[in-house]
Amino acid sequence: MTKPPAQLAEEVREQVKDRTSYLGVIDRLNKASVDKHWEAYADIPWEDPEFQVDPDDPRWVMSPALDPLAQTEWYKAQPAEVQSQIGLWRVATAMKVGLQFENLLKRGLLNYAYWLPNGRPEFRYVYHETTEECNHGMMFQEFVNRTKMPIRGMPKSLTTLAQVAPWIPLISTELFFVFVLGGEDPIDFVQRKSLKGGHIKHPLEETIMKIHIAEEARHISFARHYLKHRVPNLSKAEKRMLGLLAPVVLGVMARIMLCPPGPMVRHFDIPREVVKEAYGSPEFKQQLRDCVGKIRDLMAELDLITPVNKQVWAALGIWDKPRTRSVAGRAAKAA
Repeated sequence: MTKPPAQLAEEVREQVKDRTSYLGVIDRLNKASVDKHWEAYADIPWEDPEFQVDPDDPRWVMSPALDPLAQTEWYKAQPAEVQSQIGLWRVATAMKVGLQFENLLKRGLLNYAYWLPNGRPEFRYVYHETTEECNHGMMFQEFVNRTKMPIRGMPKSLTTLAQVAPWIPLISTELFFVFVLGGEDPIDFVQRKSLKGGHIKHPLEETIMKIHIAEEARHISFARHYLKHRVPNLSKAEKRMLGLLAPVVLGVMARIMLCPPGPMVRHFDIPREVVKEAYGSPEFKQQLRDCVGKIRDLMAELDLITPVNKQVWAALGIWDKPRTRSVAGRAAKAA
């Protein structure tokens, strides 16, 4: 006899929030952090001649497949050394924004851990992640320092606003881990695409990127499993609020990670119409949607996308049809 959709939905939901499997994930992540981790000043040969940072190095020239600015006639018409300097500025800005985000992340994680009762398994993993993020911050800042460029990272106004982020766990740990994914998934998307496409030419950038991808995979996994474990138990009002705030967080974070920094535009006197041509293109808009694709799928899986908040996703330019059905949708199909 076919089970009713409501009963199937509840069974699937129980699998999502099963505490035994959730604890198993944390145990595996803890073990992975012990077995394989990197230190910023022990595992990167900073003084290797091949790892030196020269702003005029042609290996910094941007790939048209990664940055739409490289597709413009304006960029192609620049002298080779200017193309290299713009490319290096973009790489260094991504790292500066990354370390600023991870600074907020670490403070939020520690605020979360502060209130955990004795015996909670999340405590140990949070400290593993915080340690790894400290090393990421050191290697990112060391790279930025070696460019000798006036890299600022996030806009000042946004930096000021972002200081509320570390306090989000005291209000909603679920929203905080959406914020975590909003900062980690877009840059992970770009870095994996860069390495897979063979677009990274400089060994220092490649080494930093590989370390970051390897450890961020654990951080992303924890955040995703935490949300899968917790969200089904939220009240309808809490889900509604999380569903409305999630696309706002993701839309802002994706643009910070992918859009060109104002200081770079002014430094190289890039015409406004060139910026509009590059970052208003259909290709860039699709990249913006794609970089939050995994999180969008997760939000759909957790029944957090509604006809109302879908309009928010669309207004922020990050809506696309999820590749994953919601729990209720999967159950209805099974019925």
